[in-house]
Amino acid sequence: MKKPPLISIITLNYNQAQVTRDFLESCRNLTYPHYEILVCDMNSSERPHGIIRPEKFPHTSLYCSDRNLGFAGGNNWGMQFAKGDYILLLNNDTEVTPDLIQQLLIPFEKDPQAGVVCPKINYFDQPERIQYAGFRPMNTVTGRTWAIGHQEIDTGQYNHISITYGAHGAAMMVKREVIDKIGRFPEKFFLYYEEWDWSARIQKAGYKIYFQGNAVVYHKESMSVGKSNPLKEYYLTRNRILYMRRNSKGVKLLAFTAFFALFTFPKTILKHLAKGNLPFLKAFLRGIKDNLMMSSYSPV
Repeated sequence: MKKPPLISIITLNYNQAQVTRDFLESCRNLTYPHYEILVCDMNSSERPHGIIRPEKFPHTSLYCSDRNLGFAGGNNWGMQFAKGDYILLLNNDTEVTPDLIQQLLIPFEKDPQAGVVCPKINYFDQPERIQYAGFRPMNTVTGRTWAIGHQEIDTGQYNHISITYGAHGAAMMVKREVIDKIGRFPEKFFLYYEEWDWSARIQKAGYKIYFQGNAVVYHKESMSVGKSNPLKEYYLTRNRILYMRRNSKGVKLLAFTAFFALFTFPKTILKHLAKGNLPFLKAFLRGIKDNLMMSSYSPV
């Protein structure tokens, strides 16, 4: 009997040892027989060893970086230790369902061109409500997109397999062949938009990105940086522009630049001034400035 492929689950920890422990507890319910879990600590100020004890969790290893590499760099760092035929990237603030791995493997088995498969993501605190059921295409003018099914009540309406336009950073399974061919995440993004840039490269290389609605994870959402804070404002601003610089050309890039300068820029400034959100305003302006100082051409 053929041995099932090895799945390497990578999750990052940064000062959230108890959240990561809850994630590992949920992984005890996985029914797939052949997997490993790599917990990659990003130089937490709290030592994770006391709470995340690999000997208490099956298949689990703890790796500790000497600096915080961010989402992109942290996952890339973890991939060097992964032995699997498939890499399953899961946020530590997710909790899994028992048949998650079996369901995610189905599109790979059906289509040799499948490069990435993402599950349906529902909110942890409202498990009947959908966060992600695939992505719509990135708007070439605004540099934004939105998730299909977002905030809908889950009645099974997305329990199907379909091609989608982008992978979700909170939960994605990637074929090792894809990583070997196109490389890992672009680390200059650090946080936000890196999965979209990676998705664009994956699709340009001829692979497809699938949504698998019969696989489900539950997401606590934005526990690492918070739902709204200046750090998030900074990276979303900087990386939105960076993504468009790297993935748009000619008229499309000109259209985005005009939209950002004439609409996004004044609207955001007025919004933060009206609310007295000076830290957010500074983060927004710094995101623009720092982006202009970055090269957009390096693939990583």
